Amino acid sequence: MAVVVRPAAAPPLIPGAIASFLRARRLVQRNAMVYRHTWIVIVSGFFEPLFYLLGIGYGLGTIVGTLPLPDGRIITYAAFVAPALLAQSTMNGAISETIFNVFFKLNFEKTYDAILATPLGITDIALGELMWALIRATIYAAAFVAVMLAMGLLISPWAILALPASLLASIAFCSAGLEVTTYLRTVQDFDLPFGLVIMPMFLFSGTFFPISVYPPIIQIVVQFTPLYHAIAMLRGLTIGLVDWTMLVHVGYLVVFAAIGMFVARRRLATKLVK
Repeated sequence: MAVVVRPAAAPPLIPGAIASFLRARRLVQRNAMVYRHTWIVIVSGFFEPLFYLLGIGYGLGTIVGTLPLPDGRIITYAAFVAPALLAQSTMNGAISETIFNVFFKLNFEKTYDAILATPLGITDIALGELMWALIRATIYAAAFVAVMLAMGLLISPWAILALPASLLASIAFCSAGLEVTTYLRTVQDFDLPFGLVIMPMFLFSGTFFPISVYPPIIQIVVQFTPLYHAIAMLRGLTIGLVDWTMLVHVGYLVVFAAIGMFVARRRLATKLVK
């Protein structure tokens, strides 16, 4: 009797991570369809940092004048403020999507309970929302970089990396937003992240003036915030102050994003799987 030799089972053609990505894109498609007739909601979020740039960067900038850099160059106040507002623009897109919209899907619309009846799982939902929030943040970042280019505020060749760097910052803010949303219980809880975290970060992370004006203890606290690292990274690229500290900012944002996504996934599992 002839012996039939069966070939060894071939490894999966699509690894788990890629398969999860392919499933998660269905959630991205769903979100895109929802916004198809309300696209103005997404576009409107871009204007807040633009108004800050025009009102403070140029308005107040006429009083502040120019600023000296450590290498002896002189830049305008608008060139100093613009990269910080680029960081804030990416944060706006990420936070608006992952806190506001995900909260209502999770607690009121019960969107994810319905999605779990499909082949998508918890990881796919977290990844899909991260991808969609990243798309929104990318739109804001790309538009603001275009504005900076038109106004002549990209004064360094390193500015070509401003958009990829803003995407890294967006991932960190998106993952943090997903994580925070899983802890919110009511609409009134929105005051906690926005009033106690997001607004103070915006005001004190070096957006409008260097953090060196603070007492040393305050400087240390500020340096633990993600917005500070995003601003320092983008400012260094756009005005040409690039050194080894860029690796510190990149490393911080990568670790911050990884921790946020890990916690967000676990928290979503505890809230959705009962």
